[in-house]
Amino acid sequence: MRVPISWLREFVAIPEDVTFEQVHAALVKVGFEEEDVHSFDVTGPVVVGKVLEFTPEPQSNGKTINWVQVDVGEDAPRGIVCGAHNFAVGDKVVVSLPGAVLPGPFPIAARKTYGHVSDGMMASARELGLGDEHDGILLLKNLGLDPEVGADAIPLLGIDDFAVEINVTPDRGYAFSIRGVAREYAHSTGAAFRDPADAVTPSDAHGFSVTVADEAPIRGNIGVSVFMARAVRGIDPTRPTPAWMVSRLTLAGIRSISLVVDISNYVMLELGQPNHTYDLDKLRGGFTIRRAKAGEKFETLDGQVRTLSPEDLLIDDESGPVGLAGVMGGASTEISDSTTNVLVEAANWDPVTIARTARRHKLWSEAARRYERGVDPKVPAVGVARVVQLLEELGGGTGDDLGIVLDNSVPPSAIELPDGYVTSLIGAEFSADEVTDSLQEIGTTVVASDSGWTVTPPTWRPDLTDRATLAEEVARIVGYDRIPSVLPVAPPGRGLTREQRLRRLASSSLAAGGLTEVLAYPFLAQASNDQFGSPETGGVAAMKIANPLDPDAAWLRTSLLPGLIAIARRNLSRGLTDLSLYEVGTVFRPVAGHTYGSGPLPAGDQRPSAEVLEGLRASIPPQPWHVGALFLGDAVTKQPGQPSVSHGLSDALGAAQHLATVLASPITITTGSHQAMHPGRTAELRSGDRVIGYAGELLPSLAADLDLPRVVAVLELDLDALIALSITEVTPSPILGLPAATQDLSLVVSSTVSAGDVLALLVEGAGELLEKVTLVDDYRGAGVPDGSKSLTFALRFRAADRTLTQAEATEAKNAAVAVAAARVGAILRE
Repeated sequence: MRVPISWLREFVAIPEDVTFEQVHAALVKVGFEEEDVHSFDVTGPVVVGKVLEFTPEPQSNGKTINWVQVDVGEDAPRGIVCGAHNFAVGDKVVVSLPGAVLPGPFPIAARKTYGHVSDGMMASARELGLGDEHDGILLLKNLGLDPEVGADAIPLLGIDDFAVEINVTPDRGYAFSIRGVAREYAHSTGAAFRDPADAVTPSDAHGFSVTVADEAPIRGNIGVSVFMARAVRGIDPTRPTPAWMVSRLTLAGIRSISLVVDISNYVMLELGQPNHTYDLDKLRGGFTIRRAKAGEKFETLDGQVRTLSPEDLLIDDESGPVGLAGVMGGASTEISDSTTNVLVEAANWDPVTIARTARRHKLWSEAARRYERGVDPKVPAVGVARVVQLLEELGGGTGDDLGIVLDNSVPPSAIELPDGYVTSLIGAEFSADEVTDSLQEIGTTVVASDSGWTVTPPTWRPDLTDRATLAEEVARIVGYDRIPSVLPVAPPGRGLTREQRLRRLASSSLAAGGLTEVLAYPFLAQASNDQFGSPETGGVAAMKIANPLDPDAAWLRTSLLPGLIAIARRNLSRGLTDLSLYEVGTVFRPVAGHTYGSGPLPAGDQRPSAEVLEGLRASIPPQPWHVGALFLGDAVTKQPGQPSVSHGLSDALGAAQHLATVLASPITITTGSHQAMHPGRTAELRSGDRVIGYAGELLPSLAADLDLPRVVAVLELDLDALIALSITEVTPSPILGLPAATQDLSLVVSSTVSAGDVLALLVEGAGELLEKVTLVDDYRGAGVPDGSKSLTFALRFRAADRTLTQAEATEAKNAAVAVAAARVGAILRE
């Protein structure tokens, strides 16, 4: 929110010599954040000049310049070269004399150009920072001004003003107005506050029909609770917006358009009440307020034809929609250069409806920003009256009785505030007088009760909903410096849980292995969940967010892989072609047949009971911790004497085995299948009969669709399951000093038999002498029957109490072959 100081000074006592640092400091004291300072950055001499005569001079480049004699209140006129042609003899203009500096910065000096010495510059509105108009110089008559020649133009145009910008939090929508900020400045400094809403008296209006036909309210709230309108006739469309209003709107970040539109915007900024002006002659009959039909079309003021949702609220006249309620008006009733009669409307719309409409259409108008935060329901009548007043004073119009007064607003509910509650919640001592004085200062009505006070919030503070919010206001008004800075003492005997320690161990071990940790958003498109969700979810639908930030990413993730792939694509687009990424995070796995929903939330100022906590946990789906990894590009880059080594399935399997080792969690690796992975390059990671993860390479076709390299290896493990398998006490294996005996063997088995199954059978058959067995080759070709493969294993035998003979090693090997032959039909290949 940008706040011009001259405007703020109208409603609160501010010293004339105040600096922006002092204003910012005062507003920070009551909870705002300082953002920026805005000014016109114009220094003089900038004066009023009068055109005495000019001579057009065509140039060789086809351009015609004017050699102008301008009276600037000095003994002799000044000669100025000007390329504009929108002025005449006798016009009063703004002249920047040598030594002046205009926004840019653009210093002005006497200089020779087009054969003349130009002794200054006749300025346009854009050159002075007053707008975007640059087709000609600024004529003071167009601002309704006829000042004395030679007068200082800087205060005349209001460009000696400055504005402070503050960040307004979503719960304090009342501060999106000069009225609200002035009140807060008064709270901070103790300066006298003059409410602009008290300076205008609303008039009764009747004769204009408005029907509320909201048949599908959101959360049971009718789309509009207050609707005020009044007609103004006989406006002079040639009247200019006065200079003081243009400068204030400019500092506030609003472009000056026309008098009627500027007055509408001015009142919105002043009171925080958005309003809309319709060309009364273009309206047909009264208004009907209704929800849009699915797919209905409507053209807004910005010229965009929008496809509407049944949640959007429309204002209709007899010809059809004329406004997207609370967000933007329609093109059909837009104010034009010939408009003389207007209907001024101000309302109080449902904040949820407006927020969803603005987000859905990406239409963040100034009106929508205020309505979604909550607007004072008692201000629409004042807002209409203020617009009418300015149209009469500045536009020559006359307000009449045509209009409507519709007010179904509900007064704020009273809140019980126990004595001593503020002190117990905030952690600092507050006297009874400090509590009552602070609450009365922000506009509440405070009545003493047996247990404390009954507090009724003002209509402009919809954020005051319970006693905790009242306590926060007391702390804010008295001063946050009252709250002591005390570090809590950690209770002894606590620390990270076993699960937390092992999750951190898993993460740090992957990072130590050269992988880079990333953090992806948990919100996905439905197609991503369908594509990458693990088969063991059983086809259970993902959870959809009721009010997503992005409608295209409205589902909670069931897998970490889509996020890792999105991050990989982003890094590839920036030229990073060798990636080893991992993420440790939660996924969302709803249980089939279970209905999830938040229900009523517990009070924020007390610890929930065990029953309430259990109900909250039951209202959300299970969120197990997973670990995912992605590998692409080169694991080892090409170097002199060293060819490059590409990432592949072995890296994903290696990461899984590394995690299993670090966490002391035994897993087995078998051939598997996953809808997003290469059918011959996919492994299931198992704990007993349970699948706890997958490792593999993405389908080449899928990788191509995602603009990824052909080989992308991925891994995803259920980290919670892996931690549950972790062995609490690990018995170390002794280091044996006796020599080992090695044996190799090749077994021919069916192609459908996995190497992991054969390896497990060899371990089972060889007995306790077998120290290690490794698969060293998988051969399919000449000498091996069709439909079969030859698996070669290296076996290492060792005894703890003696040196093994080759005969003993051979006997153990033959026993292993016998088990494999009996179970899977393995044949020893000679």
